[in-house]
Amino acid sequence: MKPERALVAERPVARHCAELLRRGPEPSDLLPELARLGQRLARALTPALTPLCGSEGDAPDVAVLPPRETGEAELAEVLGPLAANALFASGVPGVNLLVAVEGKAVLRLVDRAFGGSGEAPERLPARFPLSAELMIHHIEELLGGALSTALGQPGAPALPVLRRDSRFAELAPRPAGARLAALSIEVKEAGHAPWSLTLALPLALLPKLLGEGRAATTLARPADPAAAPFADMPLPLTARIVDMALPLATASALEVGAILPVAVARAVPLRIGGQIVAHGTVGAQDDRIAIKLTRIA
Repeated sequence: MKPERALVAERPVARHCAELLRRGPEPSDLLPELARLGQRLARALTPALTPLCGSEGDAPDVAVLPPRETGEAELAEVLGPLAANALFASGVPGVNLLVAVEGKAVLRLVDRAFGGSGEAPERLPARFPLSAELMIHHIEELLGGALSTALGQPGAPALPVLRRDSRFAELAPRPAGARLAALSIEVKEAGHAPWSLTLALPLALLPKLLGEGRAATTLARPADPAAAPFADMPLPLTARIVDMALPLATASALEVGAILPVAVARAVPLRIGGQIVAHGTVGAQDDRIAIKLTRIA
């Protein structure tokens, strides 16, 4: 059969640019983004762990170690036979986060909570005692709030715990044998040995957790605090040099000329809007009281 007229295309064939046809990043390429998530988590954990680890003037130093790709067996060996393992719902459908705290660290915190020096037994028990379980619930509440903040949900409810178990094999990320992305955070306290917690999830789920495609990670850049209109925004900075409890009997007997002995903290916390941003020591400069920064939160 011969057509009566020549065939003409109804519309031009679509041509897509290379940017639209380009595949998204490989999961392993997103490990730097996971490191940035860890840094946000560390900043949120510092004030949350301060009441748990020590006094306000001795805030722990929370540092992020480089993220890594690992296997289930290797991670289980690092965590050991006893750890506070919890599976958190991330808020992203199908993505759960495993967070594990060293078993020795939990037992040391329990010992300090009961007035001890913070020593863990040489031989770890097969299961956590009831007192440790109560401490683990408290740690999970702190972790859930910090994770919510780190994932860009400040003010949102803490991430809920789906399951918990002291044995890693019971909560190992699925599917079994999948490669994992792991991130460790080290907590250093004055006068105590450092301890760590580890966040892990299947490597293949990193794009889903951190945003599909490279465009999602490059377009959402953080605002530059040194650029307008943020640069000129005033932020009140407060430093609490002395924090002391005064008995009511002493307060009622105060009069002009009374002298109150005070002890200045070794590390003075500096706050902006209630958030601790740095610590420093008290000194003098140009005949005025000054604070020398010793640590940035």
